[in-house]
Amino acid sequence: MALKTYRPTSPGIRGMVRLTFDEITKTQPEKSLLLPLKRKAGRNSRGVITTRHRGGGAKRMLRMIDFKRDKLGVPGKIAAIEYDPGRSARIALIYYADGEKRYMLAPLGLGVGDGIQAGSGSEIKPGNNLPLGEIPAGTLVHNLEFEPNKGGQIVRSAGTAAQLLSREDKYSLVRLPSGEVRRFLNDCRATIGQVGNLDHQNVKLGKAGRTRWLGRRPKVRGSAMTPRDHPHGGGEGRAPRGMAPKTPWGKPALGHRTRVGKPSDRLIVRRRFAEK
Repeated sequence: MALKTYRPTSPGIRGMVRLTFDEITKTQPEKSLLLPLKRKAGRNSRGVITTRHRGGGAKRMLRMIDFKRDKLGVPGKIAAIEYDPGRSARIALIYYADGEKRYMLAPLGLGVGDGIQAGSGSEIKPGNNLPLGEIPAGTLVHNLEFEPNKGGQIVRSAGTAAQLLSREDKYSLVRLPSGEVRRFLNDCRATIGQVGNLDHQNVKLGKAGRTRWLGRRPKVRGSAMTPRDHPHGGGEGRAPRGMAPKTPWGKPALGHRTRVGKPSDRLIVRRRFAEK
């Protein structure tokens, strides 16, 4: 992986930093692992916008990623590293010994021809998937399950990794990328290694058009609106808020905690932020 900069021949290119895609070995996706992706532009099933500033963007197909890694004991080989428009990480096309093909997240350091395996007793090496109870302390993992056999739900973005710290009875202590330390059941499974594409965080879009290609619409500051549209709006020229920061609907914003107590909160050993 490497980054590419451009000569400043236009304002849009002046600050642009892009990836070279050197690690991509296959440009066309596996047709049997594609699904059509209906764009909803931030709307729910009733057509109401529940996520603002979404819409448009390039058309794309959904790649079916194997987050469960339930091909237990069946060896596989990486056939290609591909680009996925739906995520920051790269994906690896796996050919299994029984003839089945699947996609998985491409870990750092794994390339075409390398072997992978999932299940209890697998070797401790990048790309293999095991229960937390069989992984040595200090190992970096990703694609981590919240509940056994539910499939990996966290630590899936480019360059991320969690670290297995220790064990307590039936739980394993894991430090997540946010700094939070949480208990997971030993039966929860994770993939060894760090997610690849580390340079994703250094990419600079350079122009508004590339943002629109990603399906992100413009955001307008509340202070630039009228009083009827936003609590921060109105006034002659620029004006201070005159109040605690609020959302367009008058709810507290900027640091106000909205998370309600969940049963899984009892598994948090150390939160990612200091308690007030």
